[in-house]
Amino acid sequence: MALMITDECINCDVCEPECPNEAISQGEEIYQIDPNLCTQCVGHFDTPQCIEVCPVDCIIPDPNHPENDDQLRAKYERLTSPA
Repeated sequence: MALMITDECINCDVCEPECPNEAISQGEEIYQIDPNLCTQCVGHFDTPQCIEVCPVDCIIPDPNHPENDDQLRAKYERLTSPA
């Protein structure tokens, strides 16, 4: 499933540059993750890089966007395939 950033986010700016899919952007108050771009780093890394660097542990699975590993892999392939 895609990830989401909770309101515990302190806007420290470390997660955004770590995302290989550019799914993280600054929202009105806190950073946000675009579920259409988030693959939990499947295809890029073994673990989600945003979670690895988050100092306040505010990045969690998004219950509104359930996806299994096969679906995340398919999303990665769609996002990285040549146009």
